[in-house]
Order: sequence, then C-alpha cells, then structure tokens
Amino acid sequence: MLTRRIIPCLDIKDGKTVKGINFINLVDAGDPVEQAAYYAQIGADELVFLDITATVEKRKTLVELVKRIAKEINIPFTVGGGISSVSDVEALLKAGADKISVNSSAVRNPEIITQMAMEFGSQCVVVAIDSRNVNGMDVVHIEAGRKPTQKNTIQWAKEAEERGAGEILLTSMDHDGTKNGFAVQLTRAVSQAVGIPVIASGGAGTMEHFAVIFADGKASAALAASIFHFREIDILQLKEYLLRRGFQIRPVLF
Repeated sequence: MLTRRIIPCLDIKDGKTVKGINFINLVDAGDPVEQAAYYAQIGADELVFLDITATVEKRKTLVELVKRIAKEINIPFTVGGGISSVSDVEALLKAGADKISVNSSAVRNPEIITQMAMEFGSQCVVVAIDSRNVNGMDVVHIEAGRKPTQKNTIQWAKEAEERGAGEILLTSMDHDGTKNGFAVQLTRAVSQAVGIPVIASGGAGTMEHFAVIFADGKASAALAASIFHFREIDILQLKEYLLRRGFQIRPVLF
C-alpha cells in the first residue's frame, strides 16, 4: 500500500513566511526557520520552501535562508523559486536542499527538466504546476500564477514526466487558501495520467479533506500551509486520523 505524505509548505516573500487566498492578499505567517524546525519536530514527512516572488522579481532563491533552514531539519526539503539553470540547482543542493522544484522556468524551457534529471537524478526533480480553470480548461499559469500559458495542465504533467521529472507538485489556484477542499477531480486526472507521485496542493481546511484527496484524488502526498502555520490542524492528530481511516502513514518518531 502506498505510504501517504503530509507536507507543510513555506511560501517565502521578503524572507518571511506568507499565505494568501488564490495567490493574492498575502499575510505574514511567521519566521521560516522557526516554522521549519517546528514541523520537523512534530512529524511532517517533508518540507517545501517556495520563494514565491523570485521569478516575478527576477532574482534567485534565497540561498542563505535555505542553508539556515537545512541546519534545523532532518526531513526531506524541497526548494523552489527563481531557478533557471543547472548551476542554480547545484547551489541549492549544496545549501542543503534535497529536491528542487521548477515551475515558470520549466514551462519556458522544458529542456531544463531533462538537464536536471541527467545531472542530479529524477529523484530530486519536482515540477510544480499552478493550474487554474479557464473557460472549462485546466490551464498552466506561471510567474506566481500571474500569467496564463497555452499549456493544458494534464498534458504538461505528462510531458514533465517524460522529460525526467520525479514528482509533480500540483496546485489548484482556484482552491488555494479557500479551505474548502483540494481539487479532487483535477488531482485524480493528473495522478492517473502520470506514473510518478503527485503532491496535491491548494484548499486544505479539514482533516477530511486529506482523506478525500488521498482516496478519491489518488494523490501520493498532500501539501498545506495556513492550516499548519496557524495551528488549525495538528500534524500528529492528522496522521492519527488518517491511520484510523485506513491510510498507510509514516509514523511520527520523537
């Protein structure tokens, strides 16, 4: 049976953790180093760090902050934001990242996925997809969700896998921050279209939402931000709940 993963996400802007709704109206959600250490201690399976305005502001991900976070945690750590070359990837892996997430740069230059996979292995290549439903079509967006593309979400996920991605981080922009539940239909469609793990992101509000996205959405992992940052859901209690529901969950070791 597939072991499901629970992943907190640190969206970083100006060196601080932030969270918004539908990618806008960002509010301060705490110090990222403190948050990371807390999550590592309470049973998070992995951690995702996204410098959400790095691409828009045309700068690189905060390497020094990545180093500080890596020193505080002992769980897999994915980093994304402003990554556009193999040298960027190498710098972040040296700083302590375990996986690298690419989004806008991969859409603009899909060959970077192949280059990353060949240089560092598919296991560390995460392709993040920000998807919004536009006139009934699931459309890939880039630049922190600001710019729609011509790419269909499912087709892009399949191409990313073919090019060497080891994992898809799928965020529904329509569900992001709403706490009304994950995008089950979209996540299921992507999960069934590819043979690599899909991390569902956007919309978590209750423990039941995690059970639904695992059972009906076929997600391998579920990512959330504000409900964890503001202590609305306790990760240990969530894992206990999912175990009772019959899901294979990694144990919490203290």
